[in-house]
Amino acid sequence: MTPASGPTVPAGAAAPAPAPGSAARGPADRAGGDLARRATADPLFRLVAYALEAAHGRPPAAVWSAPYAFRLGSPGLVAAAGWPTAAAAAPRDDGLVRLSSLGHPADGCDLPLTLSGPLPDAPAWAVRPYTVLRALARAGYGRGGTDLHVQGSLAAAAGLATAEPADCAVALAVADVHSGAQEQPDRALLARLLAEALPEGDDGLRRAVFFARPGRALLLGVHPQPKPQPRRRQRYVAFDPAASGARLVLMAVRGEAADRPRELARAVSCARRAGALSAWPPGQRPGRSVLVLLPEARLAAVRSAVAEDFRGRGLPVPRFLNIAVAGAARREG
Repeated sequence: MTPASGPTVPAGAAAPAPAPGSAARGPADRAGGDLARRATADPLFRLVAYALEAAHGRPPAAVWSAPYAFRLGSPGLVAAAGWPTAAAAAPRDDGLVRLSSLGHPADGCDLPLTLSGPLPDAPAWAVRPYTVLRALARAGYGRGGTDLHVQGSLAAAAGLATAEPADCAVALAVADVHSGAQEQPDRALLARLLAEALPEGDDGLRRAVFFARPGRALLLGVHPQPKPQPRRRQRYVAFDPAASGARLVLMAVRGEAADRPRELARAVSCARRAGALSAWPPGQRPGRSVLVLLPEARLAAVRSAVAEDFRGRGLPVPRFLNIAVAGAARREG
């Protein structure tokens, strides 16, 4: 996983002094602070840590990754993909939230954190993370404010839902930096808070982000409740295409939105004729992409057949993205 290149981090650069309003944390609590300079770290997480430092003048107290997620063809099954969204956070104590993203470099913003009432005027991209921050603050996480930077490894054009993994990454990072040093974020609680704050989102995908396991699909049976419930054990079924000599590929069409359903159906037909075993949408709503399961030996043939059909009609060739069945969100630093 290699994101677009970003600013180079000086190997021996010193961390800046804490910004006014920042909440002081001891060295042991600032595990994310050296991530930007850790040569062995994933480039995306180094970049996100450095971007928060560059945008807000202080290192992160934590960096979390959250996988993109998808639904399986069988109802009630979700899984995580081996591509992450990352969120870097640092606590404040002045009631201010400062939001930034490399995806929106000219639209960083400083906003007062209010628990209710109309949302403050903010760039369109920042409305959703601010809504998450407000929901967390109402639950007691981060009422003093937060510096936050969010960045994904995939664009929406890739065809996987981008909002839900970002919701989860933000919630985990903010809950982490506003909790005790040895306290782990309560994922079940965060799932409930997100379901309440963002009811239009796909709660099944968020649960996959929080609870997925490598080579497993999560069985959706119990939905998060608005009030605390007795803890239930997560249930899984085996789903590991690579272990059975198969490949899972995301296929996304390009071009005009009105033409995508027809072109996606045609791409699926081409893929099936070339040897694909099955295909299904990765989310609840029809979009620009499908997940395709195929024998590994037929991968080149399927890609070639689809590409030949689209090129022959003078259309952009669909994008193909290999998908590994991955684990849940985790702390990176």
